[in-house]
Formats: sequence, structure tokens, C-alpha cells
Amino acid sequence: MSWLSSCSSSVRYAHDEPLHESFEIEPDSTKNTDDLRSETKFRGKSSFYSNKFSGKSTASGQSYNPNAYTGAHRTLPFGTRVKVTNLNNNKSVIIIINDRGPHKMDRIIDVSKIAAEELDMIKAGIAEVEIEILNNESDN
Repeated sequence: MSWLSSCSSSVRYAHDEPLHESFEIEPDSTKNTDDLRSETKFRGKSSFYSNKFSGKSTASGQSYNPNAYTGAHRTLPFGTRVKVTNLNNNKSVIIIINDRGPHKMDRIIDVSKIAAEELDMIKAGIAEVEIEILNNESDN
């Protein structure tokens, strides 16, 4: 269980304010990845990695680069490409999943800083988003 406790205390978001509106949680994280292939779009809250994680190791073993189009998801396989759309302004970006998270249950994805900039969510810190699965490594 020591591996679980080391992951759970790792907060990677830039903002940590409480949310007062309703939110949707993505499908149960106990589903296997075959079940996720039948569902390609999810809605919920996104946050982004703060600069203090630059250069630190992600769950995939890659170093976090704030200028790379990457993100964290609880269950999608590493290498999965997803389109993230900010529902407040309809701006979108494509990222590759290379980390696990978010660790806050009211969020469905964390994105890198450059992705957050393109989504225009830096000032707010959190955005209502839709994520669409485009492909994953096993589809190639």
C-alpha cells in the first residue's frame, strides 16, 4: 500500500479552490480499458499542472514538460490521444495521456500548462471541459 499513499498526496493543480456547482464524474475507474472504448466523450472539470512539477517524473516515467501537450487521466492508457474542449469558450487542444490523475474526484483530467493556455483556462484555474478519445497506442 505504500505506492498508493505516495501517489495520493501528489497535488498537481495550479488552483485548489472549492467548487460549488455540480459536476460529472467520468466512468468508474474500476472499468477496464475495453469498456472505455465504447464511450468516447466525457464531460467534467479540468485543472492544470503548476510550474513546480516541471521536470518531475510522471506515472509513465516521462518528465513533466509544461510546454508539451500532455495530461493526466485516471484510467486511459498512456499514449492515448484526447481532444480537450473548454466548454466555456469552445477552444480545443489535443494532448497525449502520460500521467495518472487528477487526484481530486471532482475533476476528470489535468492538462499541461501550454494546453491550459490554449484552452484559455489559466486565469480561472479550472474549466468545464469535454474530452474526446481520439485513439490510443493499442489502436495503432
